[in-house]
Amino acid sequence: MNHNAYPDITRLAPLLESVRAIARDAGEAIMAIYESRDFDIERKDDQTPVTAADYAAHHLIVERLGGLSPEYPILSEESDSIPFAERAGWETYWLIDPLDGTREFIKRNGEFTVNIALIHGHDAILGVVHAPALGVCYYAAEGTGAWRVNRNGSPQAIRVRTTPNCPVIAGSRSHASTSLQSLLERIGDHELISMGSALKTCLVAEGAADLYPRLGLTSEWDTAAAQCVLEQAGGHLTDTDGLRLRYNTKESLLNPHFLAFGDDSRNWPALCIK
Repeated sequence: MNHNAYPDITRLAPLLESVRAIARDAGEAIMAIYESRDFDIERKDDQTPVTAADYAAHHLIVERLGGLSPEYPILSEESDSIPFAERAGWETYWLIDPLDGTREFIKRNGEFTVNIALIHGHDAILGVVHAPALGVCYYAAEGTGAWRVNRNGSPQAIRVRTTPNCPVIAGSRSHASTSLQSLLERIGDHELISMGSALKTCLVAEGAADLYPRLGLTSEWDTAAAQCVLEQAGGHLTDTDGLRLRYNTKESLLNPHFLAFGDDSRNWPALCIK
């Protein structure tokens, strides 16, 4: 396998279409279980929930990506642990969260997504965030811009907006914290909207929100696909020091606390207590 071959940028657009189809099919597998209302909830070692839908989507995506691009390895939230000594040799690979927002899936509020990203040189260069219950898909690749398509609709280009005087802040529906409350107080006048999964970053990408601060634990598969969408829409996803999030640079797959924002005329990282 040649893990170091740079994906031809002219191939990214057709590759993106294939990945969108894979995400759509994974979404259908998830929805079959979601609509049955009959699924067990297990707990992983870190006490996060996992269901049959997580595994069904994982197996479908891994099989289909393996057929689409056998030259690239795959790292999924539901993969067996892969040591950094092996991952460190990956220049290009797929990074997936088969079901982001398992808690939202269990709560049945529809705010869960299928996240598929292609990473090259520690950066997300292609990303699909598909929300099957909501019938919306966000997607982007380097050089293609960022797009949103609703079920049975036509794709619409999306772009971040200029931050208004009263910014809209996207907050986590399942992970509110005192750190977030402190940040909101420092921001001043704002409107807060709650949403689950990677959809919060996508709200920023399409100009429906201005900032999504995540002052808590996430993993690399939670952010990569949406980061590509946000960056191609003109936005930024950084740590609280303003440094862009990058991937597969260390043993741990945990992200630092981060900020997803559109217009950078306001210095959001400066508002974070270090």
